Amino acid sequence: MDFQLNEDQVALQEGIRAFASGNYAFERIPEIEKQPLNREAWSELAEMGVFSLRLSEADGGLGLGMVEAVVVFQELGKCLAPGPLIWSQLAAGLVDGAATGEAIVGGLDLTRPGSEPLLLEYGNQLDTLLVLRPEGVFRVDPKALEMKPVGTPLDPLTPMQRVKALPQGDLLTPDVESLRTQGAALAAGLMLGIAEATLEYANDYAKTREQFDRPIGSFQAIKHMLADMYVRLGQVRCATYAAGATLDDPGAGNVVRAVSSAKVVAGEAAMKNARACIQIYGGMGYTWELPPHYYLKRTFVLEHAFGTIDEHAERVADSLAA
Repeated sequence: MDFQLNEDQVALQEGIRAFASGNYAFERIPEIEKQPLNREAWSELAEMGVFSLRLSEADGGLGLGMVEAVVVFQELGKCLAPGPLIWSQLAAGLVDGAATGEAIVGGLDLTRPGSEPLLLEYGNQLDTLLVLRPEGVFRVDPKALEMKPVGTPLDPLTPMQRVKALPQGDLLTPDVESLRTQGAALAAGLMLGIAEATLEYANDYAKTREQFDRPIGSFQAIKHMLADMYVRLGQVRCATYAAGATLDDPGAGNVVRAVSSAKVVAGEAAMKNARACIQIYGGMGYTWELPPHYYLKRTFVLEHAFGTIDEHAERVADSLAA
């Protein structure tokens, strides 16, 4: 299996990177924090094809696959793009307006036991809510829900609402496992972007920050930390691209094993790289004026999306045992 991106995939990646670096530059974070989910910015993402990426051309999409989707989400993860990105992409083809950005679609995963309390991301700004239950994927009108904002969400770019009660909703499809597996692959793509961004920030800072009249990057301990971050990035890139390729061509391998492996490796790489980035920045890494802590907080959110590291590790173990 070839994990090198082809010419078209590289062009797609560069296009999304240029768009994201202009619209979600770190200098704009204080502005974005005031309104993380902006409908104008959401429409621009839709125009870039982020949500219609995997729809067929006949249905108004780009006719691309999961590999391309992972590449796009890698770039969105690098720039901390806010919003229910994964849910809205999964909803394209299921919910009218999701692919074009006219409908902002969020979701709740209730396939796991003990899913209380019901915490909904961007709840008061959603047009449609997808609820994953063991028996299928259901659509619920979020406007009819009684919600209470969480005062201080963990990720300042991911506002949360607590839902008091949730109706059953309308069944859209019984194929909940397929949707959940795709969601895990996209979450791995976002965390791949985090692992890459935190390495870049740490490396750049180590080259310019001086102690004892020398850049701290010249110290052996810092070199070892950066080397470990680089190795983790290489591992998660291969695992995540492999998950996308296996979803596109199930004959290439075990889909569940590939996606769960990617989610495990991506979660660990994003978490460890974000922590290492903060450590290299020193006390400054925790301050609001600098980016490292934002990536750690986003990783905590994504690590629980569509299954935790522990859950996916168990899926890999079950797959190998079978």
